Amino acid sequence: MRIAMGLDTNGSLDTILERARRWRDLGFTSLWSSQIFGPDTLTVLAVVGHELRDLDLGTAVVPVQPRHPAMLAAQARTVADAIGGKLTLGVGLSHQVIVEGMWGLSFERPVAFLEEYLAVLAPMLRGEPVNVEGERLHVVVTSPVGPTEVDPPGLVVAALGPRMLELAGQVSDGTVLWMAGADTIEDYVVPQIRRAAAAVGRREPRIVCSLPITVTNDLSGARERINEAFAVYPTLPSYAAVMAREGAREPADVAIVGSREHVLEQLSRLAQAGVSEFSAAPTGSRAERDATVEALIDFAGT
Repeated sequence: MRIAMGLDTNGSLDTILERARRWRDLGFTSLWSSQIFGPDTLTVLAVVGHELRDLDLGTAVVPVQPRHPAMLAAQARTVADAIGGKLTLGVGLSHQVIVEGMWGLSFERPVAFLEEYLAVLAPMLRGEPVNVEGERLHVVVTSPVGPTEVDPPGLVVAALGPRMLELAGQVSDGTVLWMAGADTIEDYVVPQIRRAAAAVGRREPRIVCSLPITVTNDLSGARERINEAFAVYPTLPSYAAVMAREGAREPADVAIVGSREHVLEQLSRLAQAGVSEFSAAPTGSRAERDATVEALIDFAGT
């Protein structure tokens, strides 16, 4: 299991670049960034990856509803060219409260929409022509978008439900997960996505997992801070469902939090569950974060 680091994109580009350089210098050569309400993550990764050419970079994730798949494919191929081809585009559905309440877009039949979206996006990332006529997307493109000579970006899909996992296995390189515990990954995510990939002759999918992680002696305090920082996720139906599958009610129930020995055990448990890459989201005080990073480095070294 590869150890990656979540790259915070808050702050100026110079600040983000120094943050990425620090992670690289500590030995973390795979960085993942989310697209929420801050800077455009793909643009940020283009700057970071152009400066630091030895990094593998990924989005976890870009929500699909506000971006046409042709435009997203062109942007991703351009970023891949800028950073030397080491890009994984992680995409996913946003949430109804955001799509309808903030963006004013339709959230009707989101999984069906994503199926059409991926039918356009996946081949366009590879530079292939597209002719898709669906209920909500009609796209005809006869030539590659973006740079013509570029290693195509990888594609992973944020998938928590059964149909989403089936889609991810059928048309992408794997899935990127958040708030999914080890038991859920082993018993539910991995079997479904591997079965879907095998049915269409695709190679074994990547399983990228991200969770809050803290090495601490103050277990109750750390849990309280994690629950406060990530309080929104139990209110979102897709995350509430995947947490419930793990028997979790609060974010701290799926977070990796505790002594150094406990954290290392939980990382091993994720590897045994089938996770191919763990993207860490360290939390806590400066001392706790430093202890967490040290544990991650030691785990990666083993």
